Amino acid sequence: MEHRYISKDPAIASESNLPDYDTLRAHFTWQSARRTTVGGNIAHEAVDRHVAEGRGDVIAFRFLAEQGPSREFSYELLARESNRFANVLERLGVAPGDLVFTLSGRLPELYVAMIGTLKVRCVVAPLFSAFGPDPVRQRLQAGRGRVLITTAAAYRQKVAPIRGDLPDLEHVLLIGDDVAGDIDGQGVCVLAPLMAAASTEYSIAPTGPEDPAFVHFTSGTTGMPKGAVHVHDAVVAQETTGRYALDLRPGDVFWCTADPGWVTGTSYGLVAPLACGVTCVIDEADFDAVRWYSILEHEQVSVWYTAPTALRMLMKAGDEPVAGRDLTHLRHVASVGEPLNPEVVEWGETLLGKAIHDTWWQTETGAIMVANFASMPIRPGSMGRPVPGIEIGIVRRDSSGERVIAESGQPVFVTQPGVEGELAIRTPWPSMMRAYLNAPDRYKACFAGDWYLSGDLARIDADGYVWFIGRGDDVIKSAGHLIGPFEVESALMEYPAVVEAAVIGVPDQVVGERVEAFVVLGGGAEPSEAITRDLMAFARRRLGSAVAPRRITCEPALPHTQSGKIMRRVLRARAQGLPEGDLSTLGGSG
Repeated sequence: MEHRYISKDPAIASESNLPDYDTLRAHFTWQSARRTTVGGNIAHEAVDRHVAEGRGDVIAFRFLAEQGPSREFSYELLARESNRFANVLERLGVAPGDLVFTLSGRLPELYVAMIGTLKVRCVVAPLFSAFGPDPVRQRLQAGRGRVLITTAAAYRQKVAPIRGDLPDLEHVLLIGDDVAGDIDGQGVCVLAPLMAAASTEYSIAPTGPEDPAFVHFTSGTTGMPKGAVHVHDAVVAQETTGRYALDLRPGDVFWCTADPGWVTGTSYGLVAPLACGVTCVIDEADFDAVRWYSILEHEQVSVWYTAPTALRMLMKAGDEPVAGRDLTHLRHVASVGEPLNPEVVEWGETLLGKAIHDTWWQTETGAIMVANFASMPIRPGSMGRPVPGIEIGIVRRDSSGERVIAESGQPVFVTQPGVEGELAIRTPWPSMMRAYLNAPDRYKACFAGDWYLSGDLARIDADGYVWFIGRGDDVIKSAGHLIGPFEVESALMEYPAVVEAAVIGVPDQVVGERVEAFVVLGGGAEPSEAITRDLMAFARRRLGSAVAPRRITCEPALPHTQSGKIMRRVLRARAQGLPEGDLSTLGGSG
């Protein structure tokens, strides 16, 4: 399925941080990046460095409360307040290397605490605020967390019931407006008085590039969640990709909509933009189309990083919420978290005046690996091209769909453009995970020779653009065909009434797996036999009978993880009439 290129004005290319991709890629090295980004303690690189270099008065964070006035933190104020928190941790006896967990929404105290934790060389372990008690318990036990930063409400609902299962948890620090006194006498206290009594001066001890900084737990949809360990050297890749992949420039107002409980919410909601010295907008409230357009307009957002699911929700909301708004400050829009359908790219160009630039990376990579750059033509549906310093390859798959590894232990790569296989990245790079917490065998299985194996299927075209096919375990094997769900979903999205689609494989005695689709309608369209028949015919014309869905079901909404990814496991259970199970422990990594 081919889509047109969205070309770029030459002026855009010349003004971007990456005006000549091929030249920079030929000369770029991570060592050269470290000469501009020292690569020391992340908190120093992201905050204190700007103060030392005379930029302390620049606004680092603008926090938008769900109700009430906004709050601003300059880099200087952020440095002082994070120093206070560092002193609080030291007074509590927390040592470098200890895991400090966070369980909160987008509150200012949360971001201050994360930066202060890095200053003490403790390890930040973010948890998604919507987790229930079971996933919280799993992660705190896995990390033997000594400290938890959370709200009183979250503690009562999600931590107090399991406190007996957490013998390592010594200190619970309460933040937010609903805090009260000691809740249960088990080391629970309000953070604010401790902060008020702490000094605003703190000296960061020497920090090695391989010292651990974050543990990000990936989705627990299959087996126990994996804790990907990232080090302070990751700031080199995060600042570099902030500049090149997101085109962050001095004076920008940046809005990353990802929750701080996920890797995107820390790598690009915290570290990368602060390392680049820009102003970050943080919205406490949940998604609302009118509110989001209002933020883009009134905060004069220039660079926006969000998820395809959110963009499809804006598409579903129609044109009315954006009508009459001035979005001329918006220069660059990018997406992350799941594949970006071509129709969303073109919707952005039509409605926002800005095409959406897809990016690809994973919790394990720690930073953007592939991107559609601001200076480069976009081919809608493509993830873009590798960022400077990143070498990728497509690992060959045999007739059964298994990756091909040579006797030497190195992967065997495809050599022709357009051939599908598994996306791999040559190691090392600064933000690459260094371990899975307490799971060395699971970590080792992610690599073959000098290459990290992503588990994602893709192809590279003759122009070097990378195209996502699907997760290796999501690919449908039907009558001898290997079918990527994303290809079918993108075709269904071209049907005017479809605003979201999900495709799965269902066991079939004849063909092995049959393709089934679930769609959400918009634009006033209502489910009916007539629209289903028309959509089936549309899919066959676009895809051919071997690839098109055998069945299409209209749904009011699709099941998503808390981070916005479609839960195909739930849809498979639904299609087979099986119990969908308890979804409260499901999460996502984006």
